[in-house]
Formats: sequence, C-alpha cells, structure tokens
Amino acid sequence: MIVAEQFGTLSSLYPGRIDLGVGRAPGTDLLTMLAIRGENFRVEPDFPGDIRRLQLFFSAENSTSPVRAIPGEGLDLPIWVLGSSPESALLAAEMGLPYAFASHFAPRHLKTAIPLYRQHFKPSAQLREPYALACVNVIAADSYAEAHRLFTSLQQLFLGIVSGNHKPLQPPLDDMNEVWSNSEKLSAQQMLTYSFVGSPKTLQSSLSSFLQEAGVNEIMATSPIFAHDARLNSYRLFAETIQAINGSVKGSKI
Repeated sequence: MIVAEQFGTLSSLYPGRIDLGVGRAPGTDLLTMLAIRGENFRVEPDFPGDIRRLQLFFSAENSTSPVRAIPGEGLDLPIWVLGSSPESALLAAEMGLPYAFASHFAPRHLKTAIPLYRQHFKPSAQLREPYALACVNVIAADSYAEAHRLFTSLQQLFLGIVSGNHKPLQPPLDDMNEVWSNSEKLSAQQMLTYSFVGSPKTLQSSLSSFLQEAGVNEIMATSPIFAHDARLNSYRLFAETIQAINGSVKGSKI
C-alpha cells in the first residue's frame, strides 16, 4: 500500500510520466537489506502476490475495500517487472506485463530471458503484446580515448562490488590496471558486458547491433560519470546518436 500511495502521488504530480518497476531483489547490500526487512528477512517473499496487490490498490474496483491507496486508486499507472533471470521473464509473460532486464550489471541471462518472455507472453488488460526493455551502460565523449577514461569511474564502482570495498563514484583514472587484480578485472568486465563506450560514431554501430541481437523494443541508458559537465555531454552525444539510430531498427526506440 505504501508503494501504491508513493507512486500514486508521483503520478498525480506528473501525469503520464511515471512508470512503476517492481523487482524481487532488494537492490542493496546485505546490511541495508536487514535494516529494511527486519524480522521479515527470513520470510520467503511472495513476488507475484505483491504485484497483484499493487494492481488491486491501483484499481478503481478497490474503492469499496476497507484498505485503500489514496492517492493511487483508479490511476492508470504502468507496472513493469524488473528482472535479470529467466524466472522473472516467465513471471512477466504470465502476468502480461512489460519486462525490463537489468543487463547493465547482470548480463548473463539476457539472450535467454527475452525470447522466453516473448514466447510465453499472455495478453492482459495492461498490455496486448510483449514489450521488453534492456538497461545498458552508455559512456559517450567527443573522442574514443576520453570516453574510455570516463568509463574508469564505472569500472571502479564495479571493482568495489566484486571486492566488497564499496565507495561513492570516484574520479576517472588514467590506468585501471593500477588498482585491480586480474581476477577482479575479469569479474567486473563480465558484469559490464553491455557497456557502450566511445564517440557517437562507434556508439551508433554498437547500439544498432545490440538492438537487433537482443530483441528488445527499447533500451534504458545509465551513465555513471563523475563530472557533471561530462555526464551532460555524454547525454547530449547519446541523444544525437539515437536520432541517427531511430527508424533504422524496426520496432525499436530509445
């Protein structure tokens, strides 16, 4: 109910601009998860049930219930299933919901999950046909060399994940090999498989290929860049790249 009211508030403030993505994972580290879930930590979550309860709170039919989400009730707020596994793909397909895959940090099952989702999709009141999104990392700069230098901030972030030494986003480095071991490098690179780094020219080719191979309708880009001006420039260059791509890959958009 709290989630329904929070997103109902956002949707009321910004009509037509809010989607609600729900996933099974807590999206944080173990200690924070313990603080959030408390005594429920050892309770097996009911993810499908949670989604159905959200749908109920958003429905106009819930107006006679003793427990109501205000604001939220009666709003046409799109619900997405967030996931990184075949299981989440099958759940999204069974419930007839759009599916967002976390390939920006968990790329392993992307090429399995998206076909499963499309194959088993069942139309629902929210969605008549399957609609899949993949999230990827995008670091754009005026030159290939500068983009890869900016990319080291994200590489350091993932070094912290694989080593357990978490830090805020760090300034870029000239040479990542000075700070990570070969095993840490391999682990981080595997998680960062779907990272698109370079100038607009190189990004256009790699992103076009990704859209065709991944079988998604849409991509979401995350761009963890340390300097604000460099991040804004990355977004600008990325937007220019998208203008060149859109329309060339049938049925896809970014």
